[in-house]
Amino acid sequence: MKKKPNNLYRAILVFALIFLVCHPSYGFDLKSRVIKTKLSNGITVLMLERHLSPTVALYISYRVGAVDEEKSESGAAHFLEHMMFKGTPSIGTKDYKAEKAILAQIEKTGRLLDKEKNKAGKADAKLIEKLSARLKKLQTGHKQYFIPNEIDRLYTENGGLDMNAGTGQDTTTYHVSLPANKIELWARIESDRLLNPIFRDFYTERDVVMEERRQRIEADPDGKLYEQFMKTAYKTHPYGRPVIGWAEDLARLSPDALRKISKRYTAPESIVIAVVGDIKPDTTLKIIEKYFGRIPAHKALKSAIPAEAPQQSERRTDIIFDANPMMIIGYHKPNAPHADDYVFDVMETILSKGRTSRLYNRLVTQQQIAKSVSAINGIPASRYPNLFTIFAQPRHPHTNAELEEAILKEIEQLKTGLVSDEELVKAKNNIKMAFIQSLDSNGEIASTLSYYEVLLGDYQYFADYPENIDRVTAEDIRRAAITYLNSNNRTTAVLNKKMESLTGKDK
Repeated sequence: MKKKPNNLYRAILVFALIFLVCHPSYGFDLKSRVIKTKLSNGITVLMLERHLSPTVALYISYRVGAVDEEKSESGAAHFLEHMMFKGTPSIGTKDYKAEKAILAQIEKTGRLLDKEKNKAGKADAKLIEKLSARLKKLQTGHKQYFIPNEIDRLYTENGGLDMNAGTGQDTTTYHVSLPANKIELWARIESDRLLNPIFRDFYTERDVVMEERRQRIEADPDGKLYEQFMKTAYKTHPYGRPVIGWAEDLARLSPDALRKISKRYTAPESIVIAVVGDIKPDTTLKIIEKYFGRIPAHKALKSAIPAEAPQQSERRTDIIFDANPMMIIGYHKPNAPHADDYVFDVMETILSKGRTSRLYNRLVTQQQIAKSVSAINGIPASRYPNLFTIFAQPRHPHTNAELEEAILKEIEQLKTGLVSDEELVKAKNNIKMAFIQSLDSNGEIASTLSYYEVLLGDYQYFADYPENIDRVTAEDIRRAAITYLNSNNRTTAVLNKKMESLTGKDK
C-alpha cells in the first residue's frame, strides 16, 4: 500500500501542479506528442508513447449511443454492449458449426414467444407455456457448445486489467490495459467481435438487463427521480430516454434490433482507437491496420434526431417514494465546444466543488438545511445541447421546498453581482489541477483522447481546455446566469415520502 504524502510533500505537489497548469506550453506539448493517423478506411487512431511501465491502455470509442436508437427500441445500445462479450464464431464456442443451428432455433422460438406475449389480453396462455418450455430446452442444449466469458479469460490470462465497456447517450467505449507485447491479441479480439458478433444467450441476457433496470431505476429512488427528471426536461430529444431503456421496449427487444444498431459500429468514420503506453508507434499502427483495416469503408448511418424546442415555461414533476427527500433542478444550455460550456464548468466549481464553495458552505455548513448539494455541468451528455444541473437532499427536518428556495436564492446572486477575483482564481486553479490529475494514468489519457476525438472530431479540445478556462471572466458568469438560469428554462424534479406529500409539508 502506498504511504500517504506528508504535508511538505503535499505542498510541493500542489505547487508543481499549479506551475504546470499555468505554463502556457503544457497543452501544446500534449498536442505535439499525440500521433493522429487515419486509416485508409476512415478509422482514426491516436497514439501516445509513455514509457512509465511495460503496459499499454487500449480504448475503442464509437460515436454510437442511446440517442441513435429507434424510438421503440430504447435500450438496444446498452443491451448490445452486453452481447458483445458473448464472443464470435471463433471465440466462445466449442463447435460453431453445430452451435449455429441451435442458435437459429433459439431465435426463431424466442421471436414466436415474444409475438404471442405482445398480444397482451388476447395471448394464448397454452401456446406461451409451450413455447417457453421449448425455448428453455433449446437454451439447455446450447450450453454444450458455449464457452462463457472467454473474452474475459483471454484478457485475464494475458495480464489484462481494467477491462470494461460503457454505453452512454453519445458514445460506446471498450477498453483494457495489457502488457505492451499483447497489442496484437487485443486487435485480433476487438476487430473480430466488431465484425462478427454472435448474440449468444440473448433471451437470458435480456432478462438480466430487465432486472438491472428494476434494481437501478424502479427500486432505486435516485434512479427513479433522475429518469423522471430527464423525461420532463426533454420532450422530443432522445436525451429524455434512459440509456438502459424503457421497460416496455426492453421486454420486446429482438436480435434484429441489436443487429440494426450494431451496423452503426462498423462505420469507420465513427470509430476512434486510442493507444497510450509503452509502444513503438510504427509497429503498433501496422498491427492496427492489419486487423481494423479490413473493415470496409462506408458512411455512417445518420440518425434522425429531433432538436429540442426552446423551453417556454418552468416544468415540474413530483415523485412519491419511500425514501429520504431529494431534488434535481436543471437548466438547458449549449454543449461543448460552445464558449458558454467553459463558463458553466467554472460556475459548477464556484457553486459546489469543495467545502468552501457557495452552495456547500451556505446550505450545508452555515444554514444546515442540506445534507448534500452538488452542481454538475453537461447532463446527460455532450453531443447535443444539455443541462446545467443541481442535485440536493434536505437535512431533516427541513424540506425540499425550503432547500429549493435557498438554492434559487444562490442562483439569483450569480445574476445580481460579480463573483470575486478570489473565487474566480480559486475555481480556475481547481479545474486546472483536476486537468493535470486526469493525466495520471495511461487509461485516463486514452479515455479522454478517444472521447473528445469521437465526440467533437478533435482530441485537441482537451489539450486546449486550460487556456479556454483561463479566458472565463466574472462578467461571463453573470451573463450566462442571466441568459440560462431563469424560471422559463428550468426543470425541477422532487422526490418526497408519501406522508410528507399528503400532509402538505412540501408544497
